[in-house]
Amino acid sequence: MNDSSISRSLVASRGLILLNLGTPDQAHPQQVKAYLKEFLMDPLVLDMNAFLRWILVNCLILPRRSVSSATAYQKVWTIRGSPLLFHLRDLAEKVQSDLGSSWRVKPAMRYGTPSVSSVWKEFRNEGINEVLVFPLYPQYSLAATESSIQKCRLQAKVDHPEARLSFVDPFYNHDLFIKSFVSTMRENLKDFSYDYLLFSFHGLPERHVKKTDKTGSHCLEKIDCCSQLSNDNRDCYRAQCFASALLMAQSLGLKAEQYSVCFQSRLGRTPWIQPFTDHFYRELPKKGVRRLAVVCPSFVADCLETLEEVQIRGQEEFVQNGGVELRLVPSLNSSLLWVNAVTQIVTQAEVSGLR
Repeated sequence: MNDSSISRSLVASRGLILLNLGTPDQAHPQQVKAYLKEFLMDPLVLDMNAFLRWILVNCLILPRRSVSSATAYQKVWTIRGSPLLFHLRDLAEKVQSDLGSSWRVKPAMRYGTPSVSSVWKEFRNEGINEVLVFPLYPQYSLAATESSIQKCRLQAKVDHPEARLSFVDPFYNHDLFIKSFVSTMRENLKDFSYDYLLFSFHGLPERHVKKTDKTGSHCLEKIDCCSQLSNDNRDCYRAQCFASALLMAQSLGLKAEQYSVCFQSRLGRTPWIQPFTDHFYRELPKKGVRRLAVVCPSFVADCLETLEEVQIRGQEEFVQNGGVELRLVPSLNSSLLWVNAVTQIVTQAEVSGLR
């Protein structure tokens, strides 16, 4: 342990990991391929026979997706690199300032860098054994939330066996999260007279949400299965998305006919949760919608899925089908409201005995 580590460990007694999903190190096919391989080989992401997953990823997906995804990343890459990464680092730095010297706040990615393993080693070297992990996914999913929890636990056993860790719960309905997004929407739409608003969430294969249905008889069995949360669907990603959207719409004073909930980023031929975001880009102009606002409340930081998929491709498709303008509401990133919200959620988690 070096002198600086000793100095920090004398002050900081608790660690906080702000964890997001991941991003390539560079917007080039080789780096994108490495990132996609780590991501897609996760059995909670592609939940199939291990041999079939290896064949699908290495022989079919990576040869094509590495190049196309790299091209997409290049459209949103900045002088600071990946938006997802620099927003995460900015958030960690500001939350560190808010929490003070008794905490050590570190950013980490489930896939890619900074890795979970590297963060655990840093905590071990600094003598910090009490660690709170904050997965920055508002709604629970097996592919993001559960995979991240399992990864953190596994790496703690390997890299920091003395660590005692706990996790912040999904915050899809947390008042501070809702207020942060609603404030961001109001600020960024105050000069935009939109005809309609889409709450666009990241999509998931239907089989993923069905796995969280303990009853085996609720999920996707009825058209309104996600309209309310109950014991049957309390861990359902789709139901939690609808809950987030409803709370935000109510805060904005929106009527049911003024907005829709939809899901983006689907891949492959397997059934994905609906309705699909891109269908609205084609259908809304036919109904007279000329100015469309889109907000993505499953992402707390702008990334490929918001900047390239919605702001660039979504705008192009909407205009090609008769729309005039699509405006993407920026994500929370490291805004003051979101920094304060994260700080308070962490403090509440500590007080409530989550640790």
